Amino acid sequence: QLKLVESGGGLVQPGGSLTLSCAASGFTLDYYAIGWFRQAPGKERERVSCISSRGGSTYLAESVKGRFTISRDGAKNTVYLQMNSLKPEDTAVYYCAAAAACSASRSVFGSWGQGTQVTVSL
Repeated sequence: QLKLVESGGGLVQPGGSLTLSCAASGFTLDYYAIGWFRQAPGKERERVSCISSRGGSTYLAESVKGRFTISRDGAKNTVYLQMNSLKPEDTAVYYCAAAAACSASRSVFGSWGQGTQVTVSL
């Protein structure tokens, strides 16, 4: 069974950093594009970042460009989202999911993880 598990969330002050991990079990992550999404209370889930199956291309939403970095480690079967200069508006539950290729459509992504809470506050 394909399964993704997110970790690394927590409470951080504005300007701080966190690194989220998306670990796979039951399949080799290298064969899939991995997207990071977030959902704040009362808002729709939005795409934050995506990395292609071979890591050759990445996508970052305008709201996080220059602050977030996505990467993957094939040996650890894990994709990371490094988040720097965090802002209160980054507060959300962050999810990762797999797809054949990066896409703006959430519907092509599957094997959603359970999410990890990121809270940016004083």
